[in-house]
Amino acid sequence: MNLSEVKEFLDEKVLQYNAPFFIESDPISIPKKFSLKQDIEIAGFIAATLAWGQRKAIMKSAEQILEWMDYEPYHFIMNGEWPDLGTTSVYRTFNGEDLIYFFNSLRNIYMNHGGLEDVFTKGYHSTQTVKGALSYFRGVFTSVGECGRTGKHVANVDKGSSSKRLNMYLRWMVRKDKMGVDFGLWEKIKMSDLMLPLDVHTGNVGRKLGILERKQSDWKSVEEITSVLKSFDTEDPIKYDYALFGLGVFEKF
Repeated sequence: MNLSEVKEFLDEKVLQYNAPFFIESDPISIPKKFSLKQDIEIAGFIAATLAWGQRKAIMKSAEQILEWMDYEPYHFIMNGEWPDLGTTSVYRTFNGEDLIYFFNSLRNIYMNHGGLEDVFTKGYHSTQTVKGALSYFRGVFTSVGECGRTGKHVANVDKGSSSKRLNMYLRWMVRKDKMGVDFGLWEKIKMSDLMLPLDVHTGNVGRKLGILERKQSDWKSVEEITSVLKSFDTEDPIKYDYALFGLGVFEKF
Protein backbone atom coordinates (compact mmCIF):
# COMPACT_ATOMS: atom_id res chain seq x y z
CA MET A 1 0.00 0.00 0.00
CA ASN A 2 1.11 3.55 -0.69
CA LEU A 3 0.68 6.25 1.98
CA SER A 4 -2.74 7.39 0.73
CA GLU A 5 -3.98 3.78 0.86
CA VAL A 6 -2.52 3.32 4.35
CA LYS A 7 -4.31 6.49 5.48
CA GLU A 8 -7.62 5.30 4.05
CA PHE A 9 -7.17 1.90 5.71
CA LEU A 10 -6.30 3.40 9.09
CA ASP A 11 -9.16 5.92 8.90
CA GLU A 12 -11.55 2.98 8.63
CA LYS A 13 -9.91 1.27 11.60
CA VAL A 14 -10.12 4.45 13.70
CA LEU A 15 -13.89 4.43 13.17
CA GLN A 16 -13.96 0.80 14.24
CA TYR A 17 -11.83 1.03 17.37
CA ASN A 18 -12.22 4.60 18.65
CA ALA A 19 -15.53 3.59 20.19
CA PRO A 20 -17.07 3.07 23.64
CA PHE A 21 -16.54 -0.71 23.54
CA PHE A 22 -12.79 -0.04 23.61
CA ILE A 23 -13.08 1.23 27.20
CA GLU A 24 -14.36 -2.05 28.62
CA SER A 25 -11.11 -4.00 28.30
CA ASP A 26 -8.66 -1.10 28.50
CA PRO A 27 -6.93 0.49 31.51
CA ILE A 28 -8.71 3.76 30.67
CA SER A 29 -11.72 2.12 32.34
CA ILE A 30 -10.01 2.80 35.71
CA PRO A 31 -10.19 6.62 35.61
CA LYS A 32 -13.60 6.35 33.92
CA LYS A 33 -14.95 5.42 37.37
CA PHE A 34 -14.56 9.03 38.53
CA SER A 35 -16.02 12.44 37.75
CA LEU A 36 -13.84 14.81 39.81
CA LYS A 37 -11.01 16.14 37.65
CA GLN A 38 -8.27 15.42 40.18
CA ASP A 39 -9.60 11.90 40.80
CA ILE A 40 -9.51 11.20 37.06
CA GLU A 41 -5.97 12.57 36.77
CA ILE A 42 -4.59 10.53 39.68
CA ALA A 43 -6.43 7.29 38.91
CA GLY A 44 -5.45 7.66 35.27
CA PHE A 45 -1.80 8.23 36.11
CA ILE A 46 -1.71 5.14 38.30
CA ALA A 47 -3.47 3.00 35.69
CA ALA A 48 -1.15 4.25 32.95
CA THR A 49 1.90 3.53 35.12
CA LEU A 50 0.87 -0.12 35.38
CA ALA A 51 -0.06 -0.44 31.72
CA TRP A 52 2.33 -3.06 30.47
CA GLY A 53 1.53 -6.73 30.13
CA GLN A 54 -1.85 -8.44 30.42
CA ARG A 55 -4.67 -5.91 30.58
CA LYS A 56 -6.88 -7.85 33.01
CA ALA A 57 -3.97 -8.06 35.44
CA ILE A 58 -3.25 -4.35 35.00
CA MET A 59 -6.80 -3.42 35.88
CA LYS A 60 -6.95 -5.84 38.82
CA SER A 61 -3.83 -4.28 40.35
CA ALA A 62 -5.10 -0.75 39.68
CA GLU A 63 -8.35 -1.67 41.46
CA GLN A 64 -6.35 -2.84 44.46
CA ILE A 65 -4.58 0.52 44.64
CA LEU A 66 -7.94 2.31 44.43
CA GLU A 67 -9.14 0.21 47.37
CA TRP A 68 -6.14 1.33 49.41
CA MET A 69 -7.13 4.88 48.46
CA ASP A 70 -10.74 4.28 49.57
CA TYR A 71 -11.81 5.14 46.01
CA GLU A 72 -11.07 8.81 46.74
CA PRO A 73 -7.72 9.29 44.98
CA TYR A 74 -7.40 13.05 45.39
CA HIS A 75 -8.58 13.14 49.01
CA PHE A 76 -6.24 10.25 49.81
CA ILE A 77 -3.22 11.92 48.18
CA MET A 78 -3.88 15.18 50.02
CA ASN A 79 -4.94 13.81 53.43
CA GLY A 80 -4.43 10.05 53.64
CA GLU A 81 -2.00 7.90 55.56
CA TRP A 82 0.03 5.54 53.42
CA PRO A 83 -0.51 1.81 53.94
CA ASP A 84 2.44 -0.21 55.26
CA LEU A 85 3.30 -2.15 52.12
CA GLY A 86 7.04 -2.73 52.45
CA THR A 87 8.29 -4.51 49.34
CA THR A 88 4.93 -6.18 48.67
CA SER A 89 4.45 -6.86 44.98
CA VAL A 90 1.76 -4.56 43.59
CA TYR A 91 2.11 -5.41 39.90
CA ARG A 92 5.02 -7.29 38.40
CA THR A 93 8.18 -5.30 39.26
CA PHE A 94 6.18 -2.38 40.71
CA ASN A 95 6.15 -2.92 44.47
CA GLY A 96 5.01 -1.29 47.69
CA GLU A 97 8.07 0.94 47.99
CA ASP A 98 7.46 2.22 44.47
CA LEU A 99 3.82 2.95 45.25
CA ILE A 100 4.65 4.89 48.41
CA TYR A 101 7.15 6.97 46.44
CA PHE A 102 4.40 7.63 43.88
CA PHE A 103 2.04 8.73 46.66
CA ASN A 104 4.67 11.10 48.07
CA SER A 105 5.45 12.54 44.65
CA LEU A 106 1.80 13.05 43.81
CA ARG A 107 1.24 14.81 47.15
CA ASN A 108 4.19 17.09 46.38
CA ILE A 109 2.83 17.79 42.89
CA TYR A 110 -0.65 18.72 44.12
CA MET A 111 0.52 20.65 47.18
CA ASN A 112 3.48 22.51 45.67
CA HIS A 113 3.19 22.46 41.88
CA GLY A 114 -0.50 23.02 41.13
CA GLY A 115 -1.29 19.43 40.17
CA LEU A 116 -0.48 17.04 37.35
CA GLU A 117 -1.93 19.24 34.62
CA ASP A 118 0.16 22.23 35.66
CA VAL A 119 3.39 20.22 35.74
CA PHE A 120 2.94 18.67 32.30
CA THR A 121 1.73 21.98 30.89
CA LYS A 122 4.69 23.94 32.25
CA GLY A 123 7.11 21.52 30.63
CA TYR A 124 5.16 21.62 27.38
CA HIS A 125 5.13 25.40 27.22
CA SER A 126 8.88 25.58 27.87
CA THR A 127 9.59 23.97 24.48
CA GLN A 128 6.15 23.71 22.84
CA THR A 129 6.74 19.96 22.62
CA VAL A 130 5.44 16.90 24.41
CA LYS A 131 9.05 15.81 24.84
CA GLY A 132 9.57 18.92 26.95
CA ALA A 133 6.47 18.06 28.97
CA LEU A 134 7.71 14.52 29.67
CA SER A 135 11.20 15.66 30.58
CA TYR A 136 10.01 18.38 32.97
CA PHE A 137 7.44 16.07 34.56
CA ARG A 138 10.03 13.42 35.32
CA GLY A 139 12.27 16.01 36.92
CA VAL A 140 9.50 17.17 39.25
CA PHE A 141 8.25 13.67 39.97
CA THR A 142 11.65 12.31 40.99
CA SER A 143 12.55 15.34 43.13
CA VAL A 144 11.03 13.96 46.34
CA GLY A 145 14.05 12.31 47.91
CA GLU A 146 16.19 9.65 46.23
CA CYS A 147 13.96 7.78 43.78
CA GLY A 148 16.29 4.76 43.46
CA ARG A 149 14.75 1.79 41.70
CA THR A 150 11.39 3.58 41.44
CA GLY A 151 12.87 5.81 38.76
CA LYS A 152 12.62 3.02 36.21
CA HIS A 153 8.82 3.24 36.43
CA VAL A 154 8.83 6.83 35.15
CA ALA A 155 10.05 6.98 31.56
CA ASN A 156 13.14 9.08 30.86
CA VAL A 157 12.62 10.64 27.45
CA ASP A 158 16.01 12.38 27.73
CA LYS A 159 17.63 8.95 27.58
CA GLY A 160 15.63 7.97 24.50
CA SER A 161 12.72 6.12 26.09
CA SER A 162 9.63 5.78 23.90
CA SER A 163 7.66 6.84 27.01
CA LYS A 164 4.70 4.76 25.91
CA ARG A 165 2.78 4.93 29.17
CA LEU A 166 3.22 8.68 29.67
CA ASN A 167 2.24 9.37 26.05
CA MET A 168 -0.83 7.20 26.55
CA TYR A 169 -1.67 9.12 29.72
CA LEU A 170 -1.40 12.41 27.83
CA ARG A 171 -3.67 11.00 25.13
CA TRP A 172 -6.25 10.24 27.81
CA MET A 173 -6.01 13.68 29.40
CA VAL A 174 -5.63 15.88 26.29
CA ARG A 175 -7.35 14.25 23.34
CA LYS A 176 -11.02 15.08 22.80
CA ASP A 177 -13.50 14.02 20.15
CA LYS A 178 -17.19 13.17 19.85
CA MET A 179 -16.62 9.49 20.69
CA GLY A 180 -15.66 10.25 24.28
CA VAL A 181 -13.11 7.49 24.78
CA ASP A 182 -10.42 9.94 25.91
CA PHE A 183 -11.21 12.60 28.52
CA GLY A 184 -10.00 15.82 26.91
CA LEU A 185 -9.66 17.46 30.34
CA TRP A 186 -6.44 19.35 29.64
CA GLU A 187 -6.82 22.17 27.12
CA LYS A 188 -3.41 23.88 27.35
CA ILE A 189 -1.59 21.10 25.48
CA LYS A 190 -2.51 20.83 21.80
CA MET A 191 -3.87 17.55 20.47
CA SER A 192 -1.82 18.19 17.35
CA ASP A 193 1.39 17.94 19.42
CA LEU A 194 0.63 14.59 21.08
CA MET A 195 2.99 11.71 20.35
CA LEU A 196 2.10 8.09 19.62
CA PRO A 197 2.16 5.72 22.63
CA LEU A 198 4.52 3.33 20.86
CA ASP A 199 4.42 -0.26 22.10
CA VAL A 200 5.06 -3.68 20.60
CA HIS A 201 1.63 -3.72 18.92
CA THR A 202 1.60 -0.24 17.39
CA GLY A 203 5.25 -0.60 16.43
CA ASN A 204 4.84 -3.94 14.68
CA VAL A 205 1.74 -2.80 12.79
CA GLY A 206 3.45 0.45 11.83
CA ARG A 207 6.39 -1.46 10.39
CA LYS A 208 4.15 -3.84 8.46
CA LEU A 209 2.31 -0.86 6.98
CA GLY A 210 5.56 0.86 6.07
CA ILE A 211 5.05 3.96 8.23
CA LEU A 212 7.86 3.04 10.63
CA GLU A 213 11.24 1.85 9.43
CA ARG A 214 13.30 2.08 12.61
CA LYS A 215 13.70 -1.28 14.37
CA GLN A 216 14.04 -0.02 17.95
CA SER A 217 11.04 1.11 19.94
CA ASP A 218 12.62 4.32 21.22
CA TRP A 219 11.91 8.05 21.10
CA LYS A 220 13.34 8.40 17.59
CA SER A 221 10.82 5.78 16.45
CA VAL A 222 8.04 7.71 18.19
CA GLU A 223 9.05 10.83 16.28
CA GLU A 224 9.29 8.93 13.00
CA ILE A 225 5.88 7.28 13.10
CA THR A 226 4.13 10.31 14.63
CA SER A 227 5.41 12.52 11.81
CA VAL A 228 3.67 10.21 9.32
CA LEU A 229 0.47 10.20 11.36
CA LYS A 230 0.57 14.01 11.42
CA SER A 231 0.63 13.97 7.62
CA PHE A 232 -2.60 11.95 7.78
CA ASP A 233 -4.30 14.32 10.27
CA THR A 234 -2.48 17.43 11.44
CA GLU A 235 -5.01 18.25 14.17
CA ASP A 236 -5.56 14.80 15.68
CA PRO A 237 -2.71 12.48 14.66
CA ILE A 238 -2.93 10.24 17.73
CA LYS A 239 -6.43 9.06 16.89
CA TYR A 240 -4.53 6.49 14.83
CA ASP A 241 -3.31 4.89 18.07
CA TYR A 242 -6.68 3.11 18.17
CA ALA A 243 -6.28 1.78 14.64
CA LEU A 244 -2.71 0.56 15.12
CA PHE A 245 -3.39 -0.93 18.55
CA GLY A 246 -6.67 -2.54 17.46
CA LEU A 247 -5.04 -4.12 14.42
CA GLY A 248 -2.28 -5.55 16.58
CA VAL A 249 -4.25 -6.73 19.61
CA PHE A 250 -7.66 -7.66 18.21
CA GLU A 251 -6.79 -8.66 14.64
CA LYS A 252 -3.22 -9.93 15.08
CA PHE A 253 -2.37 -7.97 11.93
